[in-house]
Amino acid sequence: MTGRRRRAHGEGSVYEQRPGVWAAVVDLGWIDGKRKRKYVYAKSEAEAVRKRDELRRQLQLGVDLTAQPRTLEAWLTEWLRDVKGHDGTRPSTLVRYRLAVSKHLVPGLGRVKLDRLTPRDVQRFLTGLRGKLAPASIIKVHAVLRVALADAERMDLVPRNVAKAAKPPALGRTERRALTPEEAKTLLSVLTGDRLESLFVLALATGLRRAELLGLRWSDVDLPGKALFVRQTLQRTDHGLEFVPPKTHRSSRPLPLSSLAVRALEAQRVRQAKERLAAGELWSDLGLVFASTIGTAMEPRNVNRRFDQLRAAAGLDWLHLHDLRHAFATFLLDQGEELRTVMELLGHSTIRMTADTYGHVLPARARQAASAIDRVLGEEGTA
Repeated sequence: MTGRRRRAHGEGSVYEQRPGVWAAVVDLGWIDGKRKRKYVYAKSEAEAVRKRDELRRQLQLGVDLTAQPRTLEAWLTEWLRDVKGHDGTRPSTLVRYRLAVSKHLVPGLGRVKLDRLTPRDVQRFLTGLRGKLAPASIIKVHAVLRVALADAERMDLVPRNVAKAAKPPALGRTERRALTPEEAKTLLSVLTGDRLESLFVLALATGLRRAELLGLRWSDVDLPGKALFVRQTLQRTDHGLEFVPPKTHRSSRPLPLSSLAVRALEAQRVRQAKERLAAGELWSDLGLVFASTIGTAMEPRNVNRRFDQLRAAAGLDWLHLHDLRHAFATFLLDQGEELRTVMELLGHSTIRMTADTYGHVLPARARQAASAIDRVLGEEGTA
């Protein structure tokens, strides 16, 4: 004989459906002209009560309990197609999202029901990636899941973002090796005469990202005024190479030019004029400062390949193209420039990002500041 216990109106009910099986039901109200109810089952009355209370909580949060259960894979597919594909997400970011979804999230968690995904599921998944991916890569995969579940929460598909409760591996602070002024001079001497000399010199003299350099147009350059403006970047997307707006509003910025940078741009103008003459009718006039030998956009990977060859010739096998941006910032800080000035020149979104990236330079600045007290107060200050 089954027992049945009625709860107060609106709470739902819990009852023993048959020996060892308890059921809980929550009234969802009238939907599309029909009375809808949600049932869950458990092995004990206490478990059924917990499940009922969770349903009630989800209902209060606005979760659509009538929606058909979907897997995480189904949601991620819908999310990429219908949400991120139409909300202004940068094409290059979409490429990164799709890679994380197809290579890691779907194989690892795709079969789990979206509304049954738990923090423990996510934690186990992240732990399983250790040894397969670098900590920084695991953090990026976790970030994609967190963004996808945040949109699911916003759309009332789940009551909370369980990815927030899971912790990715600690990245650990590794001090990046910085290019010294002597090494920079060696590199500059090796670059002399190379077709991409001006591009690499400008990277070192301005801290511009590769995408910003390859998206730079002559209309963005003011040589008499010794300035340039970052207005577009070149990115590889699902549709090939595309020009897209800068990453953030701070990335779209004017930059003052040093004499070294101005000379590099002047040399590039002369070099490109010769290439344009040689190409004749094959030249595609996109107005790019750094273009192929026929004026089209350059393949970013080819730029890196050429830099790798040149760095090896300079005896700097550890150096990467992006390290020129790092060197630019380090040189400025070493010369006493303010952290906020460096932040503005690099186009960082926050000063914290700049401090976290170049914190290794700051202790020397702090020692100089401490020495300044001695210079001001000297022996008199100790009396």
